[in-house]
Amino acid sequence: MIECVQGDIAHQPDMEAVVNAANAQLRPGGGVAGALHRAAGPELDRACRPLAPICPGEAVITAAFGLPNRHVIHCLGPVYGVDEPADELLADCYLHALALAEREGLRSVAFPALSAGAFGYPLEEAARVALETVSATLPRCPHLERVRFVLFDAETAALFQRLLDEQPAG
Repeated sequence: MIECVQGDIAHQPDMEAVVNAANAQLRPGGGVAGALHRAAGPELDRACRPLAPICPGEAVITAAFGLPNRHVIHCLGPVYGVDEPADELLADCYLHALALAEREGLRSVAFPALSAGAFGYPLEEAARVALETVSATLPRCPHLERVRFVLFDAETAALFQRLLDEQPAG
């Protein structure tokens, strides 16, 4: 099941993992990365350091520390207009994150809109890539029962929901 909600990615206590829109060095920053690092505490930064750097499209997993989740999956989305092919690299983020969740036997994972903020990816294109990739990949992830897209504002949540509703039935 895929769901789209407005909310704070750092406050998803019913999800086993949350996905961080990470930077290459996996360091605290602004946006999603800053919110998750602040909520998780300094242990998250220490756990990330030996895993960095990562390249666009890659994902790594750590414990969640002070977050109400078991894990944080860190994905480096493409910078739009810089990292190419952007659509493939963005899809790879979701593929690799889902593969890590499945490897860990997780039943639920929450994603932000990867690359759609400071990385400049046009929101509707980013949403299409995200939803199409997750929808196509979930059948190969038998442990995963629920994927949630946690979007920052009501307009973004509505866009994701509209695009999800438009997808052909499975």
